[in-house]
Amino acid sequence: MTTCITGTGLYIPPYSISNEELVTSFNQYVDNYNAEHADEIASEATPALQHSSAEFIEKVSGIKSRYVMEKEGILNPEIMAPVIAYRDIENELSVMAEMGTAALLEALKDAGLEPNDLDGIILACSNFQRTYPAVSIEIQNAIGMVGGFAFDMNVACSAATFGLAQAQGSIASGLAKRVAMVNVEISSAHLNWRNRDSHFIFGDVATACIIEDLDTPKGYEILNAKLFTEFSTNIRNEYGYMDRSEFLAAETEMYPDIKKPATIKLFTQNGRKVFREVCPKVSQIITEHLQENDLQASDIKMLWLHQANANMIDLILRTVVGRDADKAIAPSVIAEFANTSSASPMIVFHRYKDALQSGDLGVICSFGAGYSIGSVLVRKV
Repeated sequence: MTTCITGTGLYIPPYSISNEELVTSFNQYVDNYNAEHADEIASEATPALQHSSAEFIEKVSGIKSRYVMEKEGILNPEIMAPVIAYRDIENELSVMAEMGTAALLEALKDAGLEPNDLDGIILACSNFQRTYPAVSIEIQNAIGMVGGFAFDMNVACSAATFGLAQAQGSIASGLAKRVAMVNVEISSAHLNWRNRDSHFIFGDVATACIIEDLDTPKGYEILNAKLFTEFSTNIRNEYGYMDRSEFLAAETEMYPDIKKPATIKLFTQNGRKVFREVCPKVSQIITEHLQENDLQASDIKMLWLHQANANMIDLILRTVVGRDADKAIAPSVIAEFANTSSASPMIVFHRYKDALQSGDLGVICSFGAGYSIGSVLVRKV
């Protein structure tokens, strides 16, 4: 029996925002803020905010645009966040489940399967719109899958590779024969669109893939995975169920010296430290993974890498494969999609999986908050 990825699906949100649109909104916010705080800025009590530019964004990230589930609120200088109405899940699908269902149905069609052919669904993401009931179970119900299991898991931007490893493990242990791994990211909702250093980073998307145990292999055989985590606070998003208590504590006189939570609860990162610390570790994990399988970098025909940043992708490619490595080995979609967290390596895999020949080897690799790094070695059947 062979465990294979036999189908993939991609859901693209209905709206796209270019760098130019984003910068127009951001710079208007900056002008409004500086005018409102002109006296404090003049006295140097408050620093003035600085404009952004489309050229700056593309230079530091490689991003030209991003897809989002809601556009008007993000581009409104008075709001600068997606405005998405609450849905009563007793009567309608949640936004996250709607996106995941669309991607999963496409993956099932690609694999030639029906919903009830699945034994399990793993929803592996960075950003969940609720704690429970699990969104994966909502998706299970939405596609009409009867029986089996579904669960949510979060390993930030590395959730997809960890999810693939969990799917393979579920099959190896006898829990399932067919598992769907779904990644849904509404990253626009957790992003601080007023932060010049990070307001351009993320986009929304959903991906899905089908992992099967087969007598006659097809698609991509999953050979094995290598997973790594190490605690760091350099990438964080601290929104959670303790928010109410923490906000109350900050508002009372019980704790006069308490740090008041505000936008610190949104996505924040120390980009320079992340670049310096994560890139070498990712290259090390991939290299070790290849060595453990008696492989050389030259044996790998494609790296489907997390689309965090174009410069990070380039550095990892050159470090793993060599300074003169062909960039086609590590294809990129970041210019179109921006960073889509857990879903990003699966977008690249979905778009470029047909580029390899039978017998070719590739690595699906993710990296992100935690720090967390996952490397999955696959072979084209």
